[in-house]
Amino acid sequence: MSRSVPSSRSIDTSAVHAAREDLAGLGVHVPPIDLSTTYPLPDVESGGDSYEQLATGGRLGGGASPVYQRLWNPTVARFEEALATLEEAEEAVAFGSGMAALSATLLATVAGGKPHVVAVRPLYGGTDHVLATGLLGTRVTWADARGVAGAIEPDTGLVVVETPANPTLELVDIADVVRQAGDVPVVVDNTFATPVLQRPLTHGARIVLHSATKFLGGHGDLMAGIVATDAEWAGRIRSIRALTGGLLHPLAAYQAHRGLQTLPVRVRAQQDSAQVVARWLAGHPRVRAVHYPGLPGCDPLGLVGTQLAGTGAVLAFEVESYAVAAATADSCRLIQHAVSLGGVDTLIQHPASLTHRPVAPEARPAASVLRLSVGLEDPRDLVNDLELALAAAHPAAQAAAHAAAAWVQAPV
Repeated sequence: MSRSVPSSRSIDTSAVHAAREDLAGLGVHVPPIDLSTTYPLPDVESGGDSYEQLATGGRLGGGASPVYQRLWNPTVARFEEALATLEEAEEAVAFGSGMAALSATLLATVAGGKPHVVAVRPLYGGTDHVLATGLLGTRVTWADARGVAGAIEPDTGLVVVETPANPTLELVDIADVVRQAGDVPVVVDNTFATPVLQRPLTHGARIVLHSATKFLGGHGDLMAGIVATDAEWAGRIRSIRALTGGLLHPLAAYQAHRGLQTLPVRVRAQQDSAQVVARWLAGHPRVRAVHYPGLPGCDPLGLVGTQLAGTGAVLAFEVESYAVAAATADSCRLIQHAVSLGGVDTLIQHPASLTHRPVAPEARPAASVLRLSVGLEDPRDLVNDLELALAAAHPAAQAAAHAAAAWVQAPV
């Protein structure tokens, strides 16, 4: 399965139908799941040729056998084709997690003799950590989005950005970073925006990365990562996947592909609720700041409506201290205190203690910051839960709330 030209269909239609065009011919309505770990070989010579073709980053075709699940799986390939369609990419390569997808991309540039990476903070904590440690053989230079050009070196293989950024939603002008990077490929983590709201390849990026565990899957019941890019980079990354064994499991691939069908509907509905919650938080006396692209001052480059088709479903907000932030998260009852994001239920977490704990102190989010991933609940219920949680986090307010409750419930 391959796709080399942008679809003329809307993303809503493509999300439902991408990589399903052959199903009627197969006599089925939903994609089959192939769980085979190994495949029969017609003969020794063709089997060996197939193995070499797939192990070196090639695609299944020309009569080749899949050989072995680590090298190729048709259910995984369907998900890859569908996501490539939504991102307007030539190809996509799926992995068992977003970090596995990132790791393969980094290993591909190291194997190509370009181990230096320019990275723009803030980034997801795992991304920041793997770059900071140099564990995979990379060497990193941290740069401001406006200073990428000055950080490029002769052996720079990648420029890595995330926009909107995790966890504080800073926006990066992708086209400007691409201009500064010159011939160096730009990798954009598009997990927060999804292809519904942003397609980095159309702004000049070379590689798009997703933690498909988040919005793409959308229900908190699978782990996956995926890279969307051109055929040349896809081949390089596929060869790393074949050698290191990072292929996404077929059941998770089926779930992720199914999740794409409702992705546009979910993202827009969650975005609508996030806008309500963000505006409410911005007016709350105990909230010091709200970081959300839809609020005044949070989109200084004017990227919403140009690069971004919407403001998204994730926001961050600051309270007066770490103690209040921790108590607020602990006091939520409807909203789940948990890491991850992009699912149908709303999650709150404290980045500095959890996802961004390994990040260097100078780049770590403030201890007073909480991240909120807004789900599909009624925003009025979310606001009510946050109101109670914020009140519970302040002893004086908590006492006043209890007194009021006692008065309301007292017999007359």
